[in-house]
Amino acid sequence: MDTSNFAIAIMAAGKGTRLKSKRPKVLHEIGGSPLLLHVIAAAKKIVPADHIFCIIGHESDRVKAAVEHTGVQFVLQPEQRGTGHALQVLKADFELSGAPLPKHLPKHLLVLSGDVPLIRSETITAVRDLHLSERAAMTILTAVPADPTGYGRVLRQTPSGPEVTAIVEQKSLTPDQLSAPEINSGIYCFETKELFQKLDALDTNNPHGEFYLTDVAAMLVAEGKRVVAIKAESVDEVLGANTIAEMMHLDAAMRLATARRLMAAGVTIFRPETCIIDAEVTIGPDTVVEPYVQLLGKTTIGSESRIRSYSVIQNSKLGDNVTVRNGCILDTAEIADNAVLGPYAHLRPESRIGDGAHVGNFVETKKATLGKGSKANHLNYLGDTVIGAGVNIGAGAITCNYDGVHKHLTTIGDGAFVGSDSTLVAPVTIGAGAYIAAGSSITEDVPDGALALGRARQVTKPGWVAAKKAAKKDC
Repeated sequence: MDTSNFAIAIMAAGKGTRLKSKRPKVLHEIGGSPLLLHVIAAAKKIVPADHIFCIIGHESDRVKAAVEHTGVQFVLQPEQRGTGHALQVLKADFELSGAPLPKHLPKHLLVLSGDVPLIRSETITAVRDLHLSERAAMTILTAVPADPTGYGRVLRQTPSGPEVTAIVEQKSLTPDQLSAPEINSGIYCFETKELFQKLDALDTNNPHGEFYLTDVAAMLVAEGKRVVAIKAESVDEVLGANTIAEMMHLDAAMRLATARRLMAAGVTIFRPETCIIDAEVTIGPDTVVEPYVQLLGKTTIGSESRIRSYSVIQNSKLGDNVTVRNGCILDTAEIADNAVLGPYAHLRPESRIGDGAHVGNFVETKKATLGKGSKANHLNYLGDTVIGAGVNIGAGAITCNYDGVHKHLTTIGDGAFVGSDSTLVAPVTIGAGAYIAAGSSITEDVPDGALALGRARQVTKPGWVAAKKAAKKDC
């Protein structure tokens, strides 16, 4: 379909007063991303980014900064005077010389709400397609909640037909209309020319003194123009959030949908209701996710891996057949196939763990590369280090990477052996196959195949304890 005939307006100017938050409503997050980004992602599957207009107002600079990487365009609504006013501002923007793309007025305009994050591109497409097939001046997306109280109702000409006769606000419903089941979602498709002609006729003769976009439906029906409606498959898909509690309801719905999508693709998720899995997470088949796991951001996990309980993995890439034992924390790390992590390992940004490598109990890595088959199994800190293949890092060994001003690199060659409780004072290089004796403090480079000892000489005094105790008795 030629998308040049369509543009999408996303209304994102509101403050969200009932949230009791300083953050703009559309920047509150569910599923790991701001509400507005979810809506933009769905819209970009329908039209190109430069055909999407975000109408912003409250804390507009903050909202723009959060989503401008998507490539959408912005229209400023400095004063928020209702949904109709938002599109009046958009109309004025189109009429300006040098207006943003599309350079010509789009024939049709889809209107979305920036606080309805569960809207699917398939649903927007269904609204668009009905709008075209019915040759409608306006198409309304509706839903049927368990309790429609408080919502505006959409009244149809016949129960099974698409034709709409009116949108009636709750307080204006007559007794025989109270049972009307369909609510207005606030998502529409318009023939742009018809819409723009009606916008100037809107008035503020209502309790809130605002310009209502729903009044356009009444004008079109009065003129005999076609106004039609289509039901959303799920009521959650069209619900916004006016309180934090409602926001968390949407978050739970999105995360459950994500878990179901992953399970349908062959991922085993035990007790998915206990897991926090962001919408952008991808997981390969035959991977197992145990209860109380958090998978956040753009994390990707390969096939046949296992993520054990209480692990938190953020913006990280894990290969196939990776084992993450209980309680690990990963942030922006890369884990190759067959690696084993934990329990209770902490991998900080730029940690790269090689094929078959082991990072064990209470090991912390930062900007560290651990080569194929290398092992650091107990109580290590490995920061700013490049470790080759087949290296053994003994319990308690650490890299001393910070001199109080600068960070320095430690390099450990293939096959090296670092004894327990060693301190490697960077910058320092340990050669391939070299041995570092346990308890050493290494401050100089160690050649390939060499043994390095850097510890105080042991002094043993036979009989010292007995003599000490005897001296105490004489006192």
